[in-house]
Amino acid sequence: MILPPVDPSPEVKVPEQPRLRDDTRFAAAKIAIFQYAAVAIFLFLISGFWKLQVQNPQFYDERAQQNSIKSVPILAPRGRILDRDGRVIVDNHSSFTLILARENIREEHLRPIAEGLDLDYNDLLARVRRFRSQPKYVPIVLKEELTPADLAFVDSHHDFFPELVLIEAQRRLYPQNGMLAHVIGYTGEISEDELDSAEFAKLDPGDVIGKFGIERQYNSTLMGVDGQRQVVVDNHGQVRRVIGNKPAIPGKDIQLTIDLDLQAVAELAMDGRNGAVVALDPRTGDVLAMVSRPTFDANKFAVRIKAADWKEIADNPDHPMLNRAIQAQLAPGSTFKPFVALAGLETGTIDDQFTVHCTGGISLYGHYQRCWVKTGHGTISLHNGIVHSCDVYFYTVGAKLGIDNIAKYANLAGLGLPTDIDLPHEAVGTVPSEKWKLRNFRQKWYAGETPSVAIGQGALTVTPLQLARAIGGVAMGGVWHHPHLLKSEVDKPDVWSLSPDNVTKVVDGMYGVVNEGGGTGGRARLPGIDVCGKTGSAQLASNDYLKGTAAGRNLKDNAWFEGFAPCHAPEIVVVALFEHGEHGQFAAPIVRDVMKAYFDKKARLSAEKRQQQSNLTARLAEVGNIGLPHAAPPEPETADAPSGNLVYHDAAEEPAGADH
Repeated sequence: MILPPVDPSPEVKVPEQPRLRDDTRFAAAKIAIFQYAAVAIFLFLISGFWKLQVQNPQFYDERAQQNSIKSVPILAPRGRILDRDGRVIVDNHSSFTLILARENIREEHLRPIAEGLDLDYNDLLARVRRFRSQPKYVPIVLKEELTPADLAFVDSHHDFFPELVLIEAQRRLYPQNGMLAHVIGYTGEISEDELDSAEFAKLDPGDVIGKFGIERQYNSTLMGVDGQRQVVVDNHGQVRRVIGNKPAIPGKDIQLTIDLDLQAVAELAMDGRNGAVVALDPRTGDVLAMVSRPTFDANKFAVRIKAADWKEIADNPDHPMLNRAIQAQLAPGSTFKPFVALAGLETGTIDDQFTVHCTGGISLYGHYQRCWVKTGHGTISLHNGIVHSCDVYFYTVGAKLGIDNIAKYANLAGLGLPTDIDLPHEAVGTVPSEKWKLRNFRQKWYAGETPSVAIGQGALTVTPLQLARAIGGVAMGGVWHHPHLLKSEVDKPDVWSLSPDNVTKVVDGMYGVVNEGGGTGGRARLPGIDVCGKTGSAQLASNDYLKGTAAGRNLKDNAWFEGFAPCHAPEIVVVALFEHGEHGQFAAPIVRDVMKAYFDKKARLSAEKRQQQSNLTARLAEVGNIGLPHAAPPEPETADAPSGNLVYHDAAEEPAGADH
């Protein structure tokens, strides 16, 4: 086979454009697109990290924490307060409390929250800012005792305000109409000053403590230990599940010496009056009743008190927050005369036959001292001096004693000294003496100042509780128990060896005040009960001053009455202060009513006990006779029986006048 010849110089055709895969411009474009995409992705990631870490770290941190475990407090109920018979005085009741979870709080939410819950916005903002130094897990109590309207607001706005947390609480329920308000006191949120004190060092802001009275005195006993409930919540604050529960430990109950029956009578007796009533058992120091008027409603303090309510109390010129029973320091007037009489007898300065002629006044140390009876009492001895409360008699005795002897026996009875009652902020009054005046005024004591002290005026001041303890100790023959409100408390009394004969002379004089004709305390008399007492009218301003001014009610004399019964074996002592009552005889019925309530209750309980014993005896007799043969009655003794052994089988056969 023959092939055709090959052309030695063939022409090769080269394409005018290179292939795409070999085009360098195409490759550069792809690289550029990739680079721009990588840069864009990098910038996007950087911007995201910037928002997370720099721009809004708190927001995202809180969102993360919201999907976490939280602790919701379980508030411990405080212990109940009972009277001496176990009846409830102060209890708790279930309610709802709203707290502000500070992990979720947003300041811009505070205004609508305040408007929805009828709270003061500025006050709420100040409270939130005050908590800034505290750890975020410490919540803020926003509002207590939520109303149905409050609950509806919280329920409808839960998604908008996840910082609102609703918890159950046990709130205090105090007696109505201010009964026992000064004794029981009230609770409230702990203040910053209290947090700084050693007493409350372990507590946190927002904790509720006793602020006043028994609530404060026994706060550590009444206050329980809060529990915690651990829950898992989502980013809306909604509880998904409970993972742990630490129950609260309730506070302990306490039982007081107060008798609610006597307390109610004392409260009613002081209705419409300002002053105080104190009833003690002088054998133990138990406080049976304590009233101070005007009073206040402690239930207003059980939650955060409204500004208007607090202003009303603070602006009241009668000072309703003052516990007059332990804080009113006033001249005792003639109720001090029995102590002067006892001092005169014990020192031998006078005896019961010492007499003074009263013509309506007496000149002592260059000054004319008037008696309250302008025409005078005539010649009068110790007994009638007490019965008729003769000022001239006690001016004379006081001048013979001297101020230091008067002060010695007043201090002996506990006047001018704390009684150590288990209530905070007790006042101690004043018993003047030569040392007292030198220490306080850098002046000597003048003898002309003594007669006014001897009748319970001058610089002498006491509290109603001091006076009740003092006269109760005298009635007990020189044994002064410390008054107390906690029933389980046992005190160590102050004992002073007084002459029983001297004590009897003073007590007999006080018996005459109530039970003898012409006595100033006849309105305190009780049928069948030996009541001893002493009236007192204490001036707030001199007669000369009152003549030159249009003094109104606020400068009228204070009326006092001190009493105890039975006279020589006292079971109860009562002191009443009736501010601006003018005469002690108007305070006497207050004491009488309280004493009557005491002895009526004693008689009623005794009758009930006898009835119970009689019923028990009858039941035992019925049980003993079931199915048992009856014993034959004993044969009556014959006339030949020895004399003195005659047995009567029927009451009708007993001789007339036989003793049972």
